[in-house]
Order: sequence, then C-alpha cells, then structure tokens
Amino acid sequence: MYGPGDVRVIDVPDPRIEAPTDAILRTVVACVCGSDLHPYHSMRPNPDGASMGHEMIGVVEEVGAEVATVRPGDVVIVPFVWSCGVCDFCREGLQTSCRIGGVGGGQQRTGGAQAEYRRAPLADGTLYRLDVDENDERMPGLLTLSDVYATGYHAALMGGAGPGRTVTVIGDGAVGLLSVLAARQLGSERIILMGRHEVRTDLGRRYGATDVVPERGEEGIAAVRDLTGGDGTHVVIDAVGHLPAYEQALAVVRPGGAVSRVGVPQYTEGPIGRVQFNRNVSITGGAAPVRAYIERLLPGVLDGSVDPGAVFDRELPLDDAAEAYRLMDSREALKVLLRP
Repeated sequence: MYGPGDVRVIDVPDPRIEAPTDAILRTVVACVCGSDLHPYHSMRPNPDGASMGHEMIGVVEEVGAEVATVRPGDVVIVPFVWSCGVCDFCREGLQTSCRIGGVGGGQQRTGGAQAEYRRAPLADGTLYRLDVDENDERMPGLLTLSDVYATGYHAALMGGAGPGRTVTVIGDGAVGLLSVLAARQLGSERIILMGRHEVRTDLGRRYGATDVVPERGEEGIAAVRDLTGGDGTHVVIDAVGHLPAYEQALAVVRPGGAVSRVGVPQYTEGPIGRVQFNRNVSITGGAAPVRAYIERLLPGVLDGSVDPGAVFDRELPLDDAAEAYRLMDSREALKVLLRP
C-alpha cells in the first residue's frame, strides 16, 4: 500500500532464512482484514510502499536450524502476532505481549501475508501445525483462526459472555459477526447485533443474534435500552474501533457490565471518567492473543459444528488484491479471501 486507496501487487525478492528460528512459508490462503481498511483510508503516503496483510494459512517450505515443531510440507495456521512461546507472557497466554515478538514485532520486517511467500520468525512459538491437506475445503474456516474468529472469541470471553449474560455487539463486519458466534458458544442467549447491512445481519442471526438494531447514535442507544427494559446489556463488544462506537458502547452497557473493545482504536482519547466509574463498568478487550485460542476453537471448525468461514463472501486471486480492498471498502463484500 502506497497511500490511501493505492494498493499495488509488485514483485519483491524472495524471503530467506535470517535466523535459526525462522521458517519460510508459501501462502495457501490469505485475506483482507477490516483493520487493513484504516490505512486504506488514511495512510500517510509512502514511496516505498508497505507490505500488507496479517491473516494466512501457509505451507512450510524451509526451516532454520533451531526449528523443532514444524518441518517442510506442514500446513500451518499463522497467527497475526509473532511469539516465542517460552517467555512468561507467552506461557500466560498473552502472546501479543511476547518479550521478543508481540504486536511490536515488526510485520514490515517479515513482509505481509498478502504475498506468495513470507518469512516467519519465531516459528516454534507462533506457527500451529494442521493435519490437513492444503486443498482442504475447510480452508476458509481455518483461516479465521489466524485472526477474526479468535478475535471475536477474545472479545466475548474478556467481556464475560456466558449463561445469564446479555450481549450487544456493535459492528457487522467479520469480527462483529464472529463475536456473536463466540458469545453464543459461551452460553449467552440474548445477543443484540447493531448493524445496518441486511446480508450481514442475516449471517449474524444464523450465528446466534436474537435481535438486530440498525439504528446508530441516540436512536440506536434508545433501541437497545428499549429491548433491555432500560438497563442495557451485561457485555458490549465494540468491533468497530471508531470513537462513536465506543461512546455508543458506554451508553448501552448495563451497570456492573463490561465494554470489550477489539476494533483497533482509531482515536487516542475517549470518555472514561464518571460515566464509567459511577456505574462500575469495566473496560476490557484489546489485541487478541489468537495463538492461545486455536486449540479450543479448532475442533469445531474441523468437525463442521461451526462455520466461521461463512464470513468470506468473495474469493479473488492475489493479483486482484486492489479490487479486494475496493469491494470491502464499498461494502460490496464482507470479507475477501485471496489465493496466490
């Protein structure tokens, strides 16, 4: 990406092993994430371009001398954050704060996932080997475990979704819809989805939403409160990342409830103060340590009891990545899968 709306597919040198803990991956499937649209709108122009993408399934092509858990030919899930797997944060299931990798591990040093090949640092602690063929028909669902499904699960889990706990999800993008799925999996029976796109909210109902509120702002807040006897819900998930969504979340959360934010914030300041303090509202969420959730979410994808891959409503060749961005930005597509 060279600037707002400027996506190009170019040729670059092949990645190579740079450290004994590296692996080289050949991409099987990748995709465009809703968070990729933020720089698509507002990125500062960069004459060198920025390699894009952070969701992928790959095949291991080569490994460094110290890699022990994967070998050439293995199909692997590639979480969006690199992690060593052995530091205290990784052992605690917070790979996003890995002392070596983490969110600050530097995607640009490895190239993005929207590419034919990619270097994977910290291969042993990051990559998750699958016992499937690269042509497996479940590949779209498996791809969601690199980010969006596990992020939705993180949102619902951190917010405290469960039996007897009502949930509001703000945003009908892939993360919002999979937050609905996760909240239902965790046992919440009343789930309100705030979204305006009928095709998407229909999928949300399939995933477990009991109510849909298309209104925004004060009208949307009033609608949620009407549905909940004036109280709001125990859990509110902000799957958008813009300030109005966060303000809306604070307005519809029940006293003693939690606002779980997993939409990447596009603001640096927002309300907290007494509107949160007086009602004993918790603020939680954050960057999802998806590597910690793969083992618990994978069985449902493999046995077909859940279908997170339904969020992919378009598939394009990697050469058409610019069109994938356009389709998602214009809301003509929910989420686009890319194949090299």
